[in-house]
Amino acid sequence: MDLKGKWIAKKPKANAAYGSSNLMTVQGALLFLCTLALGLWLYWDGLTEAVLRWELQAEYSHGYLIPLVSLFILWEKRFQIINDYQQGSWWGLPVIVVALVVLVIGEISALYMLIHYSFIALLFGLSLALLGSAARHTWVAILLLGFAVPLPYFLEVILTAKLQLVSSQLGVEMIRLCRIPVFLSGNIIDLGNYQLQVVEACSGLRYLFPLMSLGFIAAYLYQAAWWKRGILFFSTIPITILMNSFRIAVTGLLVDNWGAQMAEGFLHDFEGWLIFMACGFLMLLEILLMERFTSRQKLSQVFAVPVQMSEPPAAGEQQAKPQWSKPLLAVIPVLILSIVFLQSIKTRQEITLSTKASLVDYPTQLGGWSGVHDRIDELVAEKLGFTEYVMLNYLNSDKLPINFYVAYYASQRKGVSPHSPKVCIPGGGWEIADFSRTHIDSIPVNRALIRKGTQDQIVYYWFEERGLAVANEYLKKWMLFKDALLLNRTDGSLVRVTTPVLGGESMEQADQRARSFILIARQQLSQFLPSHHLEDLK
Repeated sequence: MDLKGKWIAKKPKANAAYGSSNLMTVQGALLFLCTLALGLWLYWDGLTEAVLRWELQAEYSHGYLIPLVSLFILWEKRFQIINDYQQGSWWGLPVIVVALVVLVIGEISALYMLIHYSFIALLFGLSLALLGSAARHTWVAILLLGFAVPLPYFLEVILTAKLQLVSSQLGVEMIRLCRIPVFLSGNIIDLGNYQLQVVEACSGLRYLFPLMSLGFIAAYLYQAAWWKRGILFFSTIPITILMNSFRIAVTGLLVDNWGAQMAEGFLHDFEGWLIFMACGFLMLLEILLMERFTSRQKLSQVFAVPVQMSEPPAAGEQQAKPQWSKPLLAVIPVLILSIVFLQSIKTRQEITLSTKASLVDYPTQLGGWSGVHDRIDELVAEKLGFTEYVMLNYLNSDKLPINFYVAYYASQRKGVSPHSPKVCIPGGGWEIADFSRTHIDSIPVNRALIRKGTQDQIVYYWFEERGLAVANEYLKKWMLFKDALLLNRTDGSLVRVTTPVLGGESMEQADQRARSFILIARQQLSQFLPSHHLEDLK
């Protein structure tokens, strides 16, 4: 470090001691590459799934660049790593063992998120086993890989729905500032002559994940106090929401003046690139403002890869160092045994059960209720990803209506699972006025009172998980994980009952109508959905 406190990378002097240390490093690197190759073989299926999502989902297309940036950071730190190396650490072995246990759980349950984070833990364990205390120079590059891991589908759905609503609301407020009459219903922006739907692609996720990755890299390169780095990184979230809302508002203004074609094609995509560049500019402006009111440093002074290192020890001071890392050598048989074990369990096929009878045959005559079949739009059905479903509109003798919907999933692996109505309801323009979890006899259910203008509806829903009724979404995820491991089954269903609160009737009357219907409907439903008993396993 010089007198002004700047970080300076000093290359080591060429001497015999450094040559010996460098030889040791080359040999250690070869051993590391050998163990890394075994690790890649072990994690190959999980890694290819991540790359597939990078290719198919624009939200994660930045994933291709993240490993390259990590390698760049390691390359810039190479002299510091070599200089601080003493010997490998045995602490790397337990880290690797934990990572492999998580890998096995992820493989059996097909939860790719566990596999991806397990691989990152493996890399850190290998770094510890090879470099020991010098691994402290690698953790940032390894942690950065976490931003290339795709979110589980169920979290992605929840986050998308939340961002859609927030971005729509802010975008509409921006349009109203321009004195243009506009009405918002869920994710639909009504401009009078035109209606715009804020779909999943416009939720802001396509900005959020790349911008958070960029924010993490910028915070690492930003040579400033920790609180400045924290502000820079976490500000990527409000910047994303604000700029995505601004994009929606601009699109609304263009459509209002020049027609619906302004929200389609090249212009729409070009707007996306401009907004992302504007997000980057706002981050840069944020740094300039923080420096303007604090240390008053220039960008050239505060941005650098921190690679400070001291002079290497003289030849006489160099201590004898082992040429091979014994902890890393011990990892090789562990990885080989893991490969053999995983290959043996990959032949394990998930038990997938069809319904006892097709849901289409669910009775249209149910007690005093008479129903007719309804259908879901093909594009919506494809998005939901269920194996089969039934939707029936029932009327009782008093012509009071009930909508009954069941979606069955033969397998919920690889992220295909029921979408919680609690997430989907607001997207249709309904407001959840009241939400509670209760029981109808022994059936745990979720009850939601939803409202659109002066219209009220009561919604009951729950999940049928391998013969057991579950209302809590988080308990459902735990049961799914447990049964995937122990029963090798992940089948399940969403059941939803909806009834309007009609004019002239009380809330209690509508509520009682839905509750009495549920008791009849679930009794019949048990004759269609697979149960928890072994005799159903075919």
